[in-house]
Amino acid sequence: MKEAEVPGTRTGRPGALGDGDVPAWWQRLGLPGLIDIHTHFLPERMLRRVWAHFDEAGPLVGRPWPITYRTDQDSRLARLRQLGVRRFTALAYAHRPGMAADLTDFALDLAAAEPDCVPSATFYPEDGVLGQVESALHRGARVFKIHAQVGGFDLREPVLDPVWGLLADAAVPVVVHVGSGPVPRAGFTGPDKLEGVLRRHPGLTAVVAHLGTPEYGEFLALAEKFPRVHLDTTMAFTDFFEEVAPFPARLLPRLAEFTDRIVLGSDFPNIPYPYAHQLEALERLRYKEPRLDDDWLRAVCWANGERLIGT
Repeated sequence: MKEAEVPGTRTGRPGALGDGDVPAWWQRLGLPGLIDIHTHFLPERMLRRVWAHFDEAGPLVGRPWPITYRTDQDSRLARLRQLGVRRFTALAYAHRPGMAADLTDFALDLAAAEPDCVPSATFYPEDGVLGQVESALHRGARVFKIHAQVGGFDLREPVLDPVWGLLADAAVPVVVHVGSGPVPRAGFTGPDKLEGVLRRHPGLTAVVAHLGTPEYGEFLALAEKFPRVHLDTTMAFTDFFEEVAPFPARLLPRLAEFTDRIVLGSDFPNIPYPYAHQLEALERLRYKEPRLDDDWLRAVCWANGERLIGT
């Protein structure tokens, strides 16, 4: 195995950050660690099916996507703790009816056993969805995840309207993958789908996954219109994403405008590079105009996540 393929090693690029360097990285910023709003833990059988789909570069992946942290759950938990990730999520998402309740049970059970895991939940547009979400909130869920691209549904489906209202009232964040990357799905992805929800529920705390790639500008415009819209950094600015969906330089000033609404996300463990590369990619923004400085990094990597999902 080449060095670049080994989790936690440097990638061979000059000055590249390795996983072993991460604690010193956040200590330099004066942080107590990292808060990551976009990590995945799934039942073992489902996770292996997800990995198989990535291995096949399936139609919703669109390109080779090797999994860096293909290890057992205990090893993945240990890796996050070695990195200094103090709070992380167990984001799951259903791709058909009848899955969401079991996935929520798994995620909440994990959080009960692992206190640094934020109680996480999911839902799907199906009969009984409102009751499922009410139950998850009653059991302590503090973040939800849905994936319109994989799930193949429109966020504006009528059955979801009372769910959005409930979550807006509860001020519980929902990480929403509705951008058209890595592969668009006509009728299900795009900023207009989320905007339709927000027009009815402007107080919803929506966290746009992957900075909304590739519709970066459109989702930043939604953040301007709706004060509870956040965006997570998941895979953004990494070499892997910049090859196919580079973040436009003209939009960098917008990231400075929304310092308090950009939050660290990684997609761990389903990433094709070491975790450290996400942080390295963010730090590289310090050398572009406008320079996103250490205060910006501190907000993204700790303060904003602390406000959304706690410590």
